[in-house]
Amino acid sequence: AKREIAALKHVDLILVTHGHSDHVGDAVDIGKKTGAKLVATFDLADAMVKHLGYPAEQAQVDTIGHFGGELTLLDGEVKVAFVRAHHGSGVAADDRCGLRHGGAPGGFVITIRSGPTIYHTGDTDLFSDMALVSRFHKIDIMLVCIGDHFTMGPARAAEAVKLVKARTVIPMHYGTFPVLTGTPEVFERELKTRKSKAELRVMKIGQTLTLDEAKDS
Repeated sequence: AKREIAALKHVDLILVTHGHSDHVGDAVDIGKKTGAKLVATFDLADAMVKHLGYPAEQAQVDTIGHFGGELTLLDGEVKVAFVRAHHGSGVAADDRCGLRHGGAPGGFVITIRSGPTIYHTGDTDLFSDMALVSRFHKIDIMLVCIGDHFTMGPARAAEAVKLVKARTVIPMHYGTFPVLTGTPEVFERELKTRKSKAELRVMKIGQTLTLDEAKDS
């Protein structure tokens, strides 16, 4: 909302997983208001600058990467690794010419110094290479899609949690449209069916999570 953007005072980074409008959201307006740098793949950043008006000087090589790469940002406070996702990434410009190429979709593994390591899957289906994430990172918090229809549903999401061996899991991408039928309740049952040890944390709209409380000791 415009009023909420106006209230923002300090934003360092904006991470965007793919080009769909429900994930780009207000990133351009927030970037212009705060000077925040864009963290995205090279292709997506290029599309957001050219077609959506993200400030080019805030989308430079220091925060732009690609899959397999990891960025060290904010004087070492944060590391961001680019990982794959299975979805789309078309960018909807305002010229009514349809979707523009936004590169391949992805997710992020975010490592916070003296804090948790977070795996944001992006919008995705289950895929076996998710297991590789846990070979290189011990995941404290995993944000995983459960809505079905456009992403994996509860059963496949629970299987993804099993592959990643996440300590805490937060479901996302559900409940916003009627076609997104996956629910946290079904997801919880699927986790229990697989004897997952992950702690399920269902967040409400507007709720915040203090990250240092979620760090594995």
